[in-house]
Amino acid sequence: MRKRPHTKIVATLGPASTSPAMIKQLFMTGVDMFRLNFSHGSHDDHRERYETIRALETEVGHPIAILMDLQGPKLRVGTFPDGSVTLKRNASFRLDMDKTQGSEKRVSLPHKEVFAALDKGTNLLLDDGKIRLRVQSCGADFAETKVMTGGRLSDRKGVNVPDAVLPISPLTAKDRKDLQFGLDLGVDWVTLSFVQRPEDIAEARRLVAGRAAIMAKLEKPAAIDHLEQIVELSDGIMVARGDLGVELPPESVPVLQKRIVRSTRAAGKPVVVATQMLESMVNSPTPTRAEASDVATAVYEGADAVMLSAESAAGQYPVEAVRIMDRIIGQVESDENYFQILANARTAPESTAADAISAAARQVAQTLSAKAIMTYTTSGSTTMRASRERPSVPIVSMTPELSTARRLSCVWGVYCVHSPDATNFDDMTSIASNHALTAGFAKRGDRVIVTAGVPFGTPGATNVIRIARVD
Repeated sequence: MRKRPHTKIVATLGPASTSPAMIKQLFMTGVDMFRLNFSHGSHDDHRERYETIRALETEVGHPIAILMDLQGPKLRVGTFPDGSVTLKRNASFRLDMDKTQGSEKRVSLPHKEVFAALDKGTNLLLDDGKIRLRVQSCGADFAETKVMTGGRLSDRKGVNVPDAVLPISPLTAKDRKDLQFGLDLGVDWVTLSFVQRPEDIAEARRLVAGRAAIMAKLEKPAAIDHLEQIVELSDGIMVARGDLGVELPPESVPVLQKRIVRSTRAAGKPVVVATQMLESMVNSPTPTRAEASDVATAVYEGADAVMLSAESAAGQYPVEAVRIMDRIIGQVESDENYFQILANARTAPESTAADAISAAARQVAQTLSAKAIMTYTTSGSTTMRASRERPSVPIVSMTPELSTARRLSCVWGVYCVHSPDATNFDDMTSIASNHALTAGFAKRGDRVIVTAGVPFGTPGATNVIRIARVD
């Protein structure tokens, strides 16, 4: 089975995509990584979906990545006697720790960390930004605000504080339980929500302890101030445009998306563009032209993957959403300007043997019209450096570590093979040629470029490039 070799698709599982038949259909249509959203569903639900994916992996004989997305802190107001109130522009409105039901004058906000971060003039956004408040005065357990943008406020709507860094860990008690559960299951990636500071990644890494790769979800403006450090500490990045768009002006989000993709690509780490990509397909069998253009933009930017959320988890047309996303990707990647655009955004290789070999492999493959770049890897670093170059040919990643093969399934241009490691140069060439042939990337007599580290099996030691003919 040969899958599309460049931009990958991540699909969220949910009520619309739980059955083994549906999960298999999504995979065969083009999904490379499945997302388990721990904001919804029980542990039993997620276990069942995990086991279904692993059974499918065995059936098709191809590694499949599984990502668990932690919920993170949810800041919400309390309740009202009639379920909602209407806040009028310029009216006064108080937030406090009093747990009694609210009114048009006040409501409970049971999060002392929020009050600790407030100052006069701080803006508060309620219900995904539909209501905007400005702090007039505040203390350790209250905030007197002025309603800048009014509207209907109902029970337990969310609160965002775009102007402040909140003294809150991204890992709640629920997240810690979910994380342990997911790690025990064997998930490949963990997405960390509510990241504000580099220290947030360090805290998660101590808990994960190498059992999964960590993807930082960038949804808070504060994280952008530390973008390079967060990218350096993470194994991958997710651009959560919907949440960024709540706390930032809409016109800022496309610019930030490009900046985040560019920074993550330069670091040689996978970046996933997410949220509302084909949102109308929750209820419609076709996307809007604007949505198709949005997906195409992420592909042209060189994102490793694009993600479906409600479209595949709860929508009426999950398979159609994957199929159309796959078609958009295919159309962009067939554009004669696509690889030139990626080349223009390519950053210079770092002064390491691994980067020198990876850059050379891309150039040699292009010069000789080779059919694929074959990488031997234990940790995945060899393959990631090859992908960083965005070559015009597929990258076939061979690794003896199944966990590595799974994690690499979301990386741009990579086709993963769980394979025994080579023991010498002849073995290396023979195994690579065989995989290129059986996977359909090359025919007998075609050239492939092989990169590896010597001594074989040494993690992070890419120092060999070889030109081989498939026989």
